[in-house]
Amino acid sequence: MATIQTVTGPIDAGELGTTLIHEHLRTRDEAVHLQWPGLPTSGGIPEREIEPGGDYDAAVEAASAAVELGVRSICDPTAMFLGRDVEFMRRVSEHTGLQVVPCTGIYTYDHLPTFFISRTPDQIADLFVRDLEQSIQETPIKAAFIKCAADEPGITENVDKVHRAAARASLRTGAPIMAHSRPASGTGPKQVETFLEEGVDPRKVQIAHTGDSADLDYIERLLETGVYVGLDRYGLEMFLPYEERHRTTLALLERGYAERMFLSADSCATIDWFPYDVVEQMLAAGMAKDWDIRIVHQRVIPDLREGGMTEAQERTMLVENPVRWLTG
Repeated sequence: MATIQTVTGPIDAGELGTTLIHEHLRTRDEAVHLQWPGLPTSGGIPEREIEPGGDYDAAVEAASAAVELGVRSICDPTAMFLGRDVEFMRRVSEHTGLQVVPCTGIYTYDHLPTFFISRTPDQIADLFVRDLEQSIQETPIKAAFIKCAADEPGITENVDKVHRAAARASLRTGAPIMAHSRPASGTGPKQVETFLEEGVDPRKVQIAHTGDSADLDYIERLLETGVYVGLDRYGLEMFLPYEERHRTTLALLERGYAERMFLSADSCATIDWFPYDVVEQMLAAGMAKDWDIRIVHQRVIPDLREGGMTEAQERTMLVENPVRWLTG
């Protein structure tokens, strides 16, 4: 049987179980926290209420909640520039029993340090391959998939370089690719085009955040290429309201696409992107609602069942698809 790398070691693919494909145990700017250690990554919690190390407690709380709801595993696409720390993930996993599948890759909308600007896609791919085949951050932990991103700036020269590095690392190792996309900027088809140009099997590609669009034609054009799509930002009303996400998911299920769909929330147990007063304003404006790791099992799945989702479709999206994507 195929194996899948987790932060506590490889597991048989059959042990993956119910899986949320896109959740973060912690999201933060690694350079800031290296230079100013001890800063909180509080997310929706006031900084004054966070003690040093409180992000670990928040991650344990989120992971424990997921386990209590029947989640066996998560894929955590926290790559470079999102604060990847696989030892942190391992501690949370061992504390809670949640299996955490880590990644390699670079999360950027354009910026790259000079180190990468002066290197080729193949040289960047070498680093991804090292994470996949040898070790992440000098630990015994290996990556299971590759993360890259394209957002509002589109496919810039730097973003294209990272995508091609991801593609070449995938070809060398067989690892799948998760690509953050922005439907409002139409990045998904361009990302797929790049991967196909590089020779990547579309069945190894997942276009994350496709569920930010209610345009079924846009989504079906992606699905027709053979890739997976992530309906993975439930609760983030700022990108698409819940009801529109719900109608889109049901429509795709009715059209027979369950075998190419993932459900998740893209939740962050803690995140340092905004100061707390800004977070309060965003929540008051309704930009996020019930946005945490619990939303899929507490709200999304019951609503989809009521809307006609079958047990077979549910199992396909939450159990079978993650195994197929991760193992090929």
